[in-house]
Amino acid sequence: MEAKVRHLSAIVLLFLFVDGACSAADIHVVALMAGKAVVSINGGKTQTLSVGQVSPEGVKLVAASSESATFESGGKRQTLAAGQGRAVASVAPAKGGNRVTLTADSRGHFVTTGVVNGVSLRFLVDTGATSVALSSADARRVGINYLVGVRSQSQTANGLVPVYAVKLDTLRIGEITVNNVDAVVIEGDRLAVALLGMSFLNRMEMRRDGQTMTLTRRY
Repeated sequence: MEAKVRHLSAIVLLFLFVDGACSAADIHVVALMAGKAVVSINGGKTQTLSVGQVSPEGVKLVAASSESATFESGGKRQTLAAGQGRAVASVAPAKGGNRVTLTADSRGHFVTTGVVNGVSLRFLVDTGATSVALSSADARRVGINYLVGVRSQSQTANGLVPVYAVKLDTLRIGEITVNNVDAVVIEGDRLAVALLGMSFLNRMEMRRDGQTMTLTRRY
């Protein structure tokens, strides 16, 4: 199980201080669902906004679905997908739904939006992670009762952390949807972004060409 989470500390440090911009406020979309958006504003703690609600920073959520959210700030509107507001990889689907092309961000990392149980989450492509890995907060957002999963502990740079083995009914990246995906849930806030590990990637043919990576579904 240690191999599944050995990159957590580096990933947490990587994403703690990366910021983007949306109009007058710095908005980062963490997760989306119908009528709600989980956001971090001006680098602060995550908060959940419902449509029509205005945050303490003056950001109003105008509309939200599982794919995107529209915000109003400083008299301007902007529509963002989950993960936007920071440098994230773009996804270009191919015809037939069996292939997607990811473009690396400014740091060379492939970070993209995935959909689990109809809820959008940010994923970092991590070939060193045995399984897809979610934080406990992300697991709750997508409706996974991870506490019923097989519990173990894993040693990280921050000490022992509880880890739960679960199954994802569906995980979609671009137009590729994979069912019954092995995953682990990391208790607490040590995982700043979900990991797209080998339990998903081993079903793909992966081909990298410079700043792009193409995933082609094998089965």
